[in-house]
Amino acid sequence: MLKGIDPLLTPELLKVLAEMGHGNEIVIADANFTAASLAVGKPLIYLSGVGVARAVNAIISLLPLDQDVSHPIAYMQVSHQATGWCSALQKQVITELNYAGHALAGQYEALERFAFYERVKQAYAIVLTAELQPYSNFILKKGVIGEPLAG
Repeated sequence: MLKGIDPLLTPELLKVLAEMGHGNEIVIADANFTAASLAVGKPLIYLSGVGVARAVNAIISLLPLDQDVSHPIAYMQVSHQATGWCSALQKQVITELNYAGHALAGQYEALERFAFYERVKQAYAIVLTAELQPYSNFILKKGVIGEPLAG
């Protein structure tokens, strides 16, 4: 155990988060997600018994979001729903991220299912949870930490 680090963050996941660079993306996926085929050539981390909201909260406790892009957070659009429509779980994650000050209302992007899969192919890693709510998949883009540049 380490002080100040969520115990959900396994050594393998901590290593991946530390290795990621500015602009790299990590996927947090539900149990229905096609993770094994999309993770070929990249880390696939299993968080059995944990839902997406809990996993996102643990990861975001250490991962700075990229503030150099307009949408550092993407989520899978629920099929047959209007663009921007969110499931209850997606709304929960977005609300928690907003409340904790990690992101602002306009920093989320809904991606159509197959567009989401294409973006996942470029991601650094995939975290597969035990979440049973379909379409509960998020992509987080890593930002930077440190002092702002003097102008």
